[in-house]
Amino acid sequence: MNAIAPLLYTGADWDYALIKRAHDAIERIAIDEMGLDPYPSQVEVISSEQMLDAYSSMGMPLFYRHWSFGKHFARDEMYYRKGMTGLAYEIVINSNPCLCYIMEENTMTMQTLVMAHAAFGHSHFFKNNHLFQSWTDAEGILDYLDFAKSYVAQCEERYGRWEVERVLDAAHALMSHGVHRYPRRQPLNLVQEMQRKRDRARYEEQTFNDLWRTLPRRGDEAEKEGTQDVSARRQALGLPEENLLYFLEKRAPRLEHWQREILRIVRMVSQYFYPQKQTKVMNEGCATSVHYHIMNRLHETGQVTEGAFMEFLHQHTNVVFQPEFDDPRFSGINPYALGFNILQDLKRVCLAPTEEDRRWFPEIAGNGDFLGTWKHAWAEYRDESFILQFLGPKVMRDMRLFAVHDDADEPHLKVEAIHDDAGYREVRRALSAQYDLARHEPDIQVVDVDLAGDRKLILEHRAQDGRLLEEKDARRVLQHLANLWGYAVRLYEVDARTDTVINEFVDVEPAQA
Repeated sequence: MNAIAPLLYTGADWDYALIKRAHDAIERIAIDEMGLDPYPSQVEVISSEQMLDAYSSMGMPLFYRHWSFGKHFARDEMYYRKGMTGLAYEIVINSNPCLCYIMEENTMTMQTLVMAHAAFGHSHFFKNNHLFQSWTDAEGILDYLDFAKSYVAQCEERYGRWEVERVLDAAHALMSHGVHRYPRRQPLNLVQEMQRKRDRARYEEQTFNDLWRTLPRRGDEAEKEGTQDVSARRQALGLPEENLLYFLEKRAPRLEHWQREILRIVRMVSQYFYPQKQTKVMNEGCATSVHYHIMNRLHETGQVTEGAFMEFLHQHTNVVFQPEFDDPRFSGINPYALGFNILQDLKRVCLAPTEEDRRWFPEIAGNGDFLGTWKHAWAEYRDESFILQFLGPKVMRDMRLFAVHDDADEPHLKVEAIHDDAGYREVRRALSAQYDLARHEPDIQVVDVDLAGDRKLILEHRAQDGRLLEEKDARRVLQHLANLWGYAVRLYEVDARTDTVINEFVDVEPAQA
């Protein structure tokens, strides 16, 4: 039986005392009832202009300067002022404490909703998901960003803004190819890495002596390098290497120390965002399900009015709305809708399963612990495995999902999977594949370079399903790569199944500074 509590607020206006009161009420439900384990939260109220500024710099609260951020700000501000686009109700940062920025234009009901969504839903996911635990350092990210901002500013003063901008342009072009896709032994601690980098730089400056460069090499060493075979050379260089920024940072012959450090900064930021690219459906589904549960509990216990609850339902419905394929607003499957629908279906399966549910989910059907099932899924899965494991027939029927075979060489589309048992499994497999980054991001690796010879950098793109790179964009990125490497770069496109070369980008030479 639900105990009735006093109203948290009665109107649309808010003040900081009401926000604190609502936050405490949300926390009691999230922690005591749901058993969530979020980071401590730090809620800050910002204006629309500050929100646009955060948009422009990848959603981070502090960042180094780059012309592209100003360009994005000007574009987003124009669209917002003309009413052509809206703004997010909040931005949440994966840090400890978890920073939650809420808009000053929000009503009190919206402030309550977004705190439940971000400060508890997203925060719990950030802290407990295995990918985030492996790849991100919530304790050190803000300190590292502060270091990055000051370091880039110092480089601009010392080496000139144009030189720094040139390195950042190239690093940003390669940003999506600047991640390690498989965890190393130790989780990354950004504070320790930052201090270790400073210590290395200080040691190199103190021990540098240019006379060592003038000493001749012993004949046997030169002969050994000259006769080293390709496999041994690749092994010595750690090839193949999929993290292009890492390879350039460690191996590019002509980069200065400060340029390597800037590559490292961009690489660390790219790595920080890598788990978010793999968990969009799960992360938003988690946060949406948490705010839906909490807001319903606040209403059941009499802490929000009927009018406030109707406002919440209206906003929540907008968030999880999925346009039809022929709707002008359709732009793909809404991750909020898909994640929320799967989690709500899991709740039903745990509490009131049907015979169909028992066939599809024998391990969890009727277990009575939907919160435990949710938290297990949030911790152990990413989008493609989450969908492959938990997308059930009811969700596919409700969302009217089916699979279509689209062959560019055929004049018609073919419906391959409908709502029968085999069709459900094919739909689930096909939808899961759409969230597999390995299928949608090009697999480009450094495969060879002869540092004792012409120093040409050889890359290989392993093409999946015959999908090749767009030539114009590829050449632009290769130009940035050649500028950082300092020598010619060549790219081969290879069929991943047959290992045959199907395309070649001839040598791209570095541009003259």
